[in-house]
Amino acid sequence: MIPKKIHYCWFGHGEKSKLAKKCIASWKKYCPDYEIIEWNEENFNVNQSPYTEMCYKEKKYAFLTDYLRLKIIQEYGGIYFDTDVEVIRSFDDLLDAGAFFGFETPKYVNTGEGFGAEANHPIVAQMLKEYDVLLDGRHGMKGCPILNTEALRKVGLEQNGTKQQIGSAVIYPMDYFNPYDDPVGILTVTENTYSIHWYGKSWLDKKTIIRSKLMKPIHRIFGKGFFHGNE
Repeated sequence: MIPKKIHYCWFGHGEKSKLAKKCIASWKKYCPDYEIIEWNEENFNVNQSPYTEMCYKEKKYAFLTDYLRLKIIQEYGGIYFDTDVEVIRSFDDLLDAGAFFGFETPKYVNTGEGFGAEANHPIVAQMLKEYDVLLDGRHGMKGCPILNTEALRKVGLEQNGTKQQIGSAVIYPMDYFNPYDDPVGILTVTENTYSIHWYGKSWLDKKTIIRSKLMKPIHRIFGKGFFHGNE
């Protein structure tokens, strides 16, 4: 059973955004008996590998967190949320599984939108293995949806966005943890929805974030692939 612990990361000593504060408040509201643990420079060794050291020194906190969240859950068990994840109902009835994950898109799973596992779960161990080639710090950085999904694919995941069970782990469709379609700015909450990933984009520069906001109405009208010739 997954323990009632919520983990999150906050590196860089910066003030938390309004969104982050709102999301953390939602965890307390809907999961009031869960222990909430913040991981930062004071309680986690960011210099444990050349990769984590590089991510921290270059202030690539999102990439640092992609890796550390797996390490933390693998050691302590519990649920992990990025600070742009708002909870809208209790997670209690998901805790009986050995682990749970959610599709971000019909093809890719993203642990940043929220996932949970017992300590020492074999699938989380497989996800950590995907980082082995990066840990020497010489091979750059790679997005977690690609690495997370590759690990799950190796143990039987079908990249079709449907609910699946792999051993003691359950992989849920998009509407469970990712009902917000960020490129078009449309929220579709269903009876299955537990949380909303609001895509805070803390790793992007302000110019890119502004462009993303301006493109939402265009994507709603013409489709997300309009400018790429995919629609």
